[in-house]
Amino acid sequence: MEMSSESGTKISKATTDTVQGLFNCKHELHIAANWNRIDFAPAFHRAGAMIRLFKVKEKQKELAENANGGSPIRKQTAGELRLHKDISELNLPNSCTISFPNGKDDLMNFEVSIRPDEGYYLGGTFLFSFQVSSTYPHEAPKVKCKTKVYHPNIDLEGNVCLNVLREDWKPVLNINTVIYGLYHLFTEPNYEDPLNHDAAAVLRDNPKMFESNVRRAMYGGYVGQTYFQRCV
Repeated sequence: MEMSSESGTKISKATTDTVQGLFNCKHELHIAANWNRIDFAPAFHRAGAMIRLFKVKEKQKELAENANGGSPIRKQTAGELRLHKDISELNLPNSCTISFPNGKDDLMNFEVSIRPDEGYYLGGTFLFSFQVSSTYPHEAPKVKCKTKVYHPNIDLEGNVCLNVLREDWKPVLNINTVIYGLYHLFTEPNYEDPLNHDAAAVLRDNPKMFESNVRRAMYGGYVGQTYFQRCV
């Protein structure tokens, strides 16, 4: 079946049905007499009005939520929501503590203190900073040791060699995993994957000297040409 416009141009029923089906409202289509255009303006005006009304309602909701005079409420990113969950589920040994130097409104930057209760580093206190990106857990947190330490897997600038912070990181891992990994570095330092090559060589070749160097560094003193502040 075909119908004709006033100019005589034939319009197939399939074409008309397709256009009408697209907008699902036959009376909102105004087909011009010469079939040069289809006027969708009434439909778009209604949609625009609905969007504006939705935005006004959202703004009113936001103003109502902030009516107590506090700071505007900021929506948390997916990374912040995941990190909040991870921190709320932390299950740390007594030798590890977590703190938020910027306050708990800034969950993405925090510090972890580790006080090993066995091994070469027994009695020392080592502070780590954690910087978590908005893409967490798809990206591992950035971790640095703020305490200068004589350690084969931590260099003098505080960079940390830990597999779960590098190639073995997966989104299913969490902050708890990282903290336990850091703790493990102090109970079982690894000379096979070093950042401080000198310390690694001493640990490999002369464990007794390594132990002496660790104690000297922890109590404040020089190991070679490097001075370490007391951390016990």
